[in-house]
Amino acid sequence: MDTIRFVVCGAGQRGELLTEQVLSKLPGVKVVAVSDPYVDKAEKVCRMLSEKGCDSAKVYSDYKEMFSKEKPDAVFVATSWSAHVEIALCAMEAGIAVAMEVGGAYSEEECRQLIETYERTKTPFMFMENCCFNKDELLATALVRKGEFGKVVYCHGAYSHDLREEIGYGNIRRLYRLNEYTTRNRDNYPTHDLGPIAKILGINRGNRMLSLSSRASGSFGLPEYINNNEELSELHGRVFKQGDVVETLITCENGELISLKLNTTLPTFYSREFTVQGTRGMYKAETNTVVVDGMEDFSHDKSLLANGNLINNAKSYEEYLPEIWKKVTPEIIEAGHGGCDVFEFEAFCDALRKGEEMPIDVYDAAAWMSISYLSEKSIALGGASVEIPDFTNGAYKTRPPQDVVEF
Repeated sequence: MDTIRFVVCGAGQRGELLTEQVLSKLPGVKVVAVSDPYVDKAEKVCRMLSEKGCDSAKVYSDYKEMFSKEKPDAVFVATSWSAHVEIALCAMEAGIAVAMEVGGAYSEEECRQLIETYERTKTPFMFMENCCFNKDELLATALVRKGEFGKVVYCHGAYSHDLREEIGYGNIRRLYRLNEYTTRNRDNYPTHDLGPIAKILGINRGNRMLSLSSRASGSFGLPEYINNNEELSELHGRVFKQGDVVETLITCENGELISLKLNTTLPTFYSREFTVQGTRGMYKAETNTVVVDGMEDFSHDKSLLANGNLINNAKSYEEYLPEIWKKVTPEIIEAGHGGCDVFEFEAFCDALRKGEEMPIDVYDAAAWMSISYLSEKSIALGGASVEIPDFTNGAYKTRPPQDVVEF
């Protein structure tokens, strides 16, 4: 297809940003409609498109009506987490290719429905985990694929992001996280940290996650923030189920250990704490550090501070990066999240046009999203080990390896 006719479901922060910074600029893409229950939000996005010189996009409050009337080629699902799967299922039934934003699943049934519908309809589906296209994560992946780290043994990731203001002002700004933090206690946003790790370890492609154990701290940071803020007086005294910090350990069939951390209601800087450690080396994104056996600045008794200077040598390994990061432009960097937003949508559009397999498929989505409801179950059981389903029904044993880009 020469032009991909996109519709957007959800005109909140993510939907608005990506429509403005990515979809409106991609060659061969046309946004024909935007839906949101808050019609004024959809209208705002459509006005922005018009001001940019794009053809007029229609406004809808009901995504089903939008699907029926517009008959688009693809939909970008950027609503609240709880609506993602429902909309994706409806789109696939209508033969509309799905680019679904990230979030956690609420039940195994949701994940199974997603897979069953995809397998029956064969409608293209991609899970839009942009961190899989990020420079740090792809550099580490490249080094792993080149064998620089030997056998990968341990990976760690986090979603460390102070969201107290976004959650606390949820009712005022019409955002969805407030209800999530009131009613649930789980790793509610696991895929930014898990996705790139799962790709490195070949999850669903020769490897699988077997079980997890999760524990949560008490909920102190968000109540204190809210109770000390007079603008949020209607929430004073509210009890929140969501723990400030949730940590999850995952065991894999091929012997690797994964650790994840959610940390969103305490003062902190943004970090994904991305770490890959193997038998011959490691990568640590927080300090931009690569360690390999035999390197001059490394010995077993040295810290990351070598001769008083932080070892931040990752730049010297950038020859390993995939081509997309060697040719990155300032415009791509400025489009959002340091460039990875553009790369993921280009990958979706390229696969859709060619009729090829999506780089992050429905089985990835189900496995990664399942961590949310499984962590909730484990926390409720005092950290007990919980089995992680094989959403490929055994096919992972023979599915060929696939990275999101070529190295």
